[in-house]
Amino acid sequence: MEVSSRHHLRSDAVREIADALREGLSVELDADSFELVEIADEEFDVVLVDGDPLVWYPEGEPFVTVQGANEFDPATGVVTVDAGAISFVSDGADIMRPGITEAEDGIEAGDLVVVEEETHGKALAVGRALTSGDDMVGDSGKVVENLHHVGDELYEFTV
Repeated sequence: MEVSSRHHLRSDAVREIADALREGLSVELDADSFELVEIADEEFDVVLVDGDPLVWYPEGEPFVTVQGANEFDPATGVVTVDAGAISFVSDGADIMRPGITEAEDGIEAGDLVVVEEETHGKALAVGRALTSGDDMVGDSGKVVENLHHVGDELYEFTV
């Protein structure tokens, strides 16, 4: 990923990020520096929070990266998968109903969500919900589109 520009965010942009993370994930953003990194060959931007890529803008919305989810430990907007799904999700596969053990009722179709594994609660991916949280557990069907996962270019991104 090639960086096209970097600059520190103004306080109103930081407030927008903090409000979005508080509303969507019940996460309180507490940091000293926020730097926007525009990526030349990608459709998203990354925000370095105290130097680490913890926030990104998938489809124009501020949301945590996988590293950010592990740093901030979201209380809402979380979908939990069983051990059998870990390798698939970590390889970028979309999340299917049979692998889901729990999903928050407050999740609506179209929401960005954090996908965690059930044993240790570690984030594996960030995705877009294709159905509501109360409809995610079941026997068949794709319910979360995987947008960013452990091991992808964004996960490995360093400046």
